[in-house]
Amino acid sequence: MLERLNQAMEHIERNLDQPIEVSELARIAVMSEYHLRRLFSALAGIPLSEYIRRRRLTVAGAQVLAGQDTLLDIGVRYGYGSGEAFARAFRAVHGVGPGEARRTGAALRSQSRMSFRLTIEGNGSMRYRVVEKEEFRVVGRKARVPLVHEGMNPAIVEFVRSIDKETTRRLAELSDQEPQGIVNVSDDLAGSRAEGTELDYYYGVATGAPVPPDMEAIPCPAGTWAVFESSGAFPQTLQYMWRDVFTQWFPSNPYQSRPGPEILRTLLSPDGAEAEAELWIPVERTEG
Repeated sequence: MLERLNQAMEHIERNLDQPIEVSELARIAVMSEYHLRRLFSALAGIPLSEYIRRRRLTVAGAQVLAGQDTLLDIGVRYGYGSGEAFARAFRAVHGVGPGEARRTGAALRSQSRMSFRLTIEGNGSMRYRVVEKEEFRVVGRKARVPLVHEGMNPAIVEFVRSIDKETTRRLAELSDQEPQGIVNVSDDLAGSRAEGTELDYYYGVATGAPVPPDMEAIPCPAGTWAVFESSGAFPQTLQYMWRDVFTQWFPSNPYQSRPGPEILRTLLSPDGAEAEAELWIPVERTEG
């Protein structure tokens, strides 16, 4: 998988002055566009689209300082339709406009080329199982919240606190299948998974029961789910589990993620400092 991913990175480098389609990168990497975006973001720490933008503006910056082409020619070469659009993008990355950079020889920022390699660390292992499920739905209360990579998510904390005990009791009675009990569901995330982008968050249960009129539902199509187990300090252990699934498990197993909600079942210790969790990720087998 890493070799194919590096081939996709080489394609980016050869085509920085051409349109780069994620569909073509996914074809080279032999994975779905959905999985490529998510895997790249987890491995690289930035969205794929942002990496391409930074690489283009890094190369454009060198050409701006070289002074051999007009600023407009450079901007058009790297996909900007006007000098103003190029100047805005250039300033966002380098902290200075292209004209000023050329006049003053300002120091610019550089996004290094990325490649991926396998690093063997310790003897840790991940606990997981693969489950086939018929179609079901998650029923509960829903909120639109920003994505937070580390630490508590204040928007989610506030939303959950607003749900009264009677609603929680009614939800618990609807739970009739795995994952059992109250679950937290993330859906409709931006492909980049960038910090601050929004997602749909559900506080609900997995069920086949009818949807109460005062609640919302999200369908979960029939298919394969990878179920990961983790325990430790809350919330760090849960967030590390998400990271490890994409940086360790997927590159080592014949699966890729498929579109669908991600379901997290968490049991907190009485003081809220520790948690046991199950993370359900929709997956599909890859060839080979």
